Amino acid sequence: MKPEKLFGSNAGKVWGILANKKKPLSAYKIMKLSDLKRDDVLSGLGWLGKEGKIEVLENGKSKLYKLT
Repeated sequence: MKPEKLFGSNAGKVWGILANKKKPLSAYKIMKLSDLKRDDVLSGLGWLGKEGKIEVLENGKSKLYKLT
């Protein structure tokens, strides 16, 4: 599978979870709510970040992600 298709698919899954939950989530929580592995969640978040579709919130040492 081409990287663009893989990363785009991961981004779609991550976007769907964030849209359904309607609150900021950690990458770990997104991983637990999906069938994605850690690297897949991070690639999806990166794709969404590049498109300006997510906001990253600092929460102490952890990061939370929400849709913009």
